[in-house]
Amino acid sequence: MENMLKVAMAQIAPVWLDKVATLEKIKETIREAASEKAELLVFGEAFLPGYPFWLAHTEGAAWDLKVNKELHAHYARNSIQIETGELDAICQLAKEHKMAIYLGMMERAKDRGGHSLYCSLVYIDQEGVIQSVHRKLQPTYDERLTWAPGDGNGLQVHPLKQFTVGGLNCWENWMPLPRTALYGQGENLHVAVWPGGLHNTKDITRFIARESRSYVISVSSLMKTSDFPKETPHLDKILEKAPAVLADGGSAIAGPDGEWIIEPVVDKEGLIYAELDFNRVYEERQNFDPVGHYSRPDVTKLTVNRERQSTIEIKG
Repeated sequence: MENMLKVAMAQIAPVWLDKVATLEKIKETIREAASEKAELLVFGEAFLPGYPFWLAHTEGAAWDLKVNKELHAHYARNSIQIETGELDAICQLAKEHKMAIYLGMMERAKDRGGHSLYCSLVYIDQEGVIQSVHRKLQPTYDERLTWAPGDGNGLQVHPLKQFTVGGLNCWENWMPLPRTALYGQGENLHVAVWPGGLHNTKDITRFIARESRSYVISVSSLMKTSDFPKETPHLDKILEKAPAVLADGGSAIAGPDGEWIIEPVVDKEGLIYAELDFNRVYEERQNFDPVGHYSRPDVTKLTVNRERQSTIEIKG
């Protein structure tokens, strides 16, 4: 049954801004998904250790504000350095259960000095090997106050049974050219990760599916102010203006015809499962293929720079 793939969407809340506790929750979720024979498990954007919700509620753009500096420092301490092995236990579980994983996380990248933060989407294959780390190309609006812009290195696709999977972070999914970069490499299962919100997933999930004639999995987290750990720095300041519900989910799956397989799920925590049949991709590509028979590369063509950006190049 190489044409069938069982997927799981983790519509859950992280232990906000606590990477150690969130890593433990990720491990528990992997084991739960494995018990249901899931072959691909997807977590939302910035799930590890959580989305920077405080920016919209603590004068995030105020210059030199101590609250913002201390929250940013706390965020940095709870972000991940892949090079030091902080994802090794996750990779080992992926290998043990023969499960591919897309994980949204905050990366404190050593190849960019180790202090700036990148919203990264990590793909771990069924052998437990990290195959790509996609750093969000353009942080959205107030995200730019705490996240750095990424590069094209992670615009990669990966084989998974008969499928070819690729993924983008949040509003990157609205960017036509990054989408096209994945389509052109043969993507037919698109993963869109979000911090949470029906307003994000209800339209674009079906739009991308219809445009690409691919499956589209949109995975969102959940977050309520009641989920915030009491030891969060400046929690009282955050709670002054934050709504009770900051992320209501909205995880969904659309088929290659653009119709719902799983309609957006709201305000429900847990794993959401579906089985996908690759043959439906071929059926829908019969009449439209955006990078195949329905393209004109002699007229328009995309150039993709997948070089990993760094400030220095050390020789010798």
